[in-house]
Amino acid sequence: MHIGQHPTHTLELRVRELSQLFNSLDPTPFLNRDLDRACEAFIENWALSLPKESRLQLLIHVEQAVDPVQAGELLADAIHNHYGYKIDLVRGELAQLLSQGRTSLAIGLGFVAVCLSIGEIVAGLGHLGKIGRESLTIIGWVAMWRPVQIFLYDWWPLTRRIRILENLRYARVSVLQA
Repeated sequence: MHIGQHPTHTLELRVRELSQLFNSLDPTPFLNRDLDRACEAFIENWALSLPKESRLQLLIHVEQAVDPVQAGELLADAIHNHYGYKIDLVRGELAQLLSQGRTSLAIGLGFVAVCLSIGEIVAGLGHLGKIGRESLTIIGWVAMWRPVQIFLYDWWPLTRRIRILENLRYARVSVLQA
């Protein structure tokens, strides 16, 4: 490894045949098949633990007789297609979350404004009015909890997942005869 290069991390998987890596119930052609859920979770959990600038390599050891070069190219295309599709799904989820955040923010700000306005009106009604104003102020700001949560916390895990899936989408995939 040279200075300035990103470290390469290798995950080695051992299977009897390549089809074990894919969802057996998925009827689509090999290049568009979903990865087996357990395999997918294993690969993604491994990638999650690595530094974000890492380059990834999947090394698949296969017991069944295969042409390693041809199988490697086919498997690489299938894995890259799978993670490209997953990236699109997570980006859609992120867009939906941010849209929900904008809507929640607009509703929350309007509700806070109404609560603060009513609070000012009832504040002049003596001691109970002051309690009412404070209650309305608290209720109004509680309405802002969801948009604040979305914009401060909820979007981070999705962008991190997109980054990891991008790494997996471009991972080097090799097949070796076991």
